[in-house]
Amino acid sequence: MSRLTLLIATTNAGKFREFCALLADVPVALQSLADRPGAPAVDEDGASYEENARLKARTIAAWAGCATLADDSGLEVDALGGAPGLHSARYAAGGDAAANIAKLVDALSAVPAARRAARFRCVLAVACPDGATLCAEGTCEGVIIETPRGSGGFGYDPVFFVPGLGRTFAELAAPDKNRISHRARACERLRTGLLPFLAAHGSSDPLSGP
Repeated sequence: MSRLTLLIATTNAGKFREFCALLADVPVALQSLADRPGAPAVDEDGASYEENARLKARTIAAWAGCATLADDSGLEVDALGGAPGLHSARYAAGGDAAANIAKLVDALSAVPAARRAARFRCVLAVACPDGATLCAEGTCEGVIIETPRGSGGFGYDPVFFVPGLGRTFAELAAPDKNRISHRARACERLRTGLLPFLAAHGSSDPLSGP
């Protein structure tokens, strides 16, 4: 008997590993776009994280023919008016993590530590081929530090410091990060209705295995 398939709409191996850990107790077969080459590019030009997540999830679900989870997330820095926000992944020219971090640190060079409050925000959207969509949001509060620390995680993790833990996201072991991250909190809210939603709108997939 095939299980319900949930396709994670990402080619980011680090992000896929996080979702696998966060959804490990949900009885679904998880795949990433690495398992489904040829996915259409999605222009994430919405006015909110939810718009972008919904658009990507629905587009990929229609293409793949199975339930798809997409996320849109970003780093919001109070002293920068919420920037980089929706543009977090493409904040600097080239859009790689090192360039994004360098631009962020430079933008905050004159901002004292007491005013460097920031948060990661994540919106998850699960869409099915019939167009039905389920969404959830999560946030994690922290501050931006001047010098990157740690080798784990991805994106802005090396400069996102969590005062209550005394470490950056990049210094946290994966299980610790997966207890407090914005993505973890969004997953926790999502899981409440996920299985009933998939049962009503999802479909089993021959690639999911027994």
